[in-house]
Amino acid sequence: MFSFRTTPLEDQLDKSLNDGKVACFCTQNCWDTGRDGYMYDIFRKRGNLAYIFSPRYTELTPGTNHIVFESDRLREVNAVVVEIQDVGSRYFNYTRDVMMLMDSLNMLADEAPSMYVVDHINCAGRVVEGTMPTGVCELGVPKVAHRHGLTLGELCSLYYAEIGAKFPLHVISALASDSTRQLLPWTIAPASYIPGMFTPMMYSGGGLWNNTTITPGIGTARPYEYFGAPFVKPGLVETVPAPAGVLMRPCSFTPSAGRYEGKQCFGYQIMLSPGVEYHSLLHTMQLLRYFLDRYSQFELLDGFQTKLADPVMYSYLEGKIDFQQLREHVKLEEQKWIRKAKRYVLYEDMPFRFK
Repeated sequence: MFSFRTTPLEDQLDKSLNDGKVACFCTQNCWDTGRDGYMYDIFRKRGNLAYIFSPRYTELTPGTNHIVFESDRLREVNAVVVEIQDVGSRYFNYTRDVMMLMDSLNMLADEAPSMYVVDHINCAGRVVEGTMPTGVCELGVPKVAHRHGLTLGELCSLYYAEIGAKFPLHVISALASDSTRQLLPWTIAPASYIPGMFTPMMYSGGGLWNNTTITPGIGTARPYEYFGAPFVKPGLVETVPAPAGVLMRPCSFTPSAGRYEGKQCFGYQIMLSPGVEYHSLLHTMQLLRYFLDRYSQFELLDGFQTKLADPVMYSYLEGKIDFQQLREHVKLEEQKWIRKAKRYVLYEDMPFRFK
């Protein structure tokens, strides 16, 4: 059973939310400006809050990248309320955790509690980039494009259909309360490595750097805008590829966490001109091939192919096809994804691709 609801969570009349035991699966983004409190405070005040599943440590601690939950505890509750801020890319760890939660609920069959998703506007917008996974991909990844253009509630609806789930799924509209309707979706950082307004626009491509020997600036104030490594030598080789409206500034940085922690790195800052339509995935593919051709120290590490999850795109990195062929492949796959995605859209605006 699936339902889409247009009244706030606290106004829902379901017995499982009012009289049953409730578990909350959430990040810092479950703060409600209207009530001046967190989502789980609703159930704490009612006296029926059983568990809070949330990231470990403080919210901006580097490495705090997953929500750990105990499957056995799901049997003890009547409802699981989910509220995170998705960032528009299928790699995002907290969204993958939500999908794995859905897998666990599905395995409980008739013993599964109801799941409620407090939806948020996608901070990366409705823009689509990339392809749906083919072959082996990462665990907890739904069959969506690299940058999918959906909200979390829409993703959950899609994944619900993909796994043939039977437990009740209810999505609370992002337009149901002043907080989710008016608060800019990046005001509260969705994760320690997604700190600001521009980060989600660069994550659909930039996330691939995490499975290479170049760091996307994790452990700096501007991850995914900066990238580099100790072996990169900006200025000593020809200009790096950049689409129209994108500037590549040579820079240096010393990460405080992650790969190359405490080591001086050299690389580039990606700077976007106002209003530019930036296809992060295609640009990152160009950059990956550029560095593969020029630096023996640059490697694609374990997990890269399952994250990319597209043999045709990988063949570009191997030099088997050119960029025009890559772009045409991505264009066709984006069109396929948009046709699929439209079946799960819950709001008036639709996913679209850059022309």
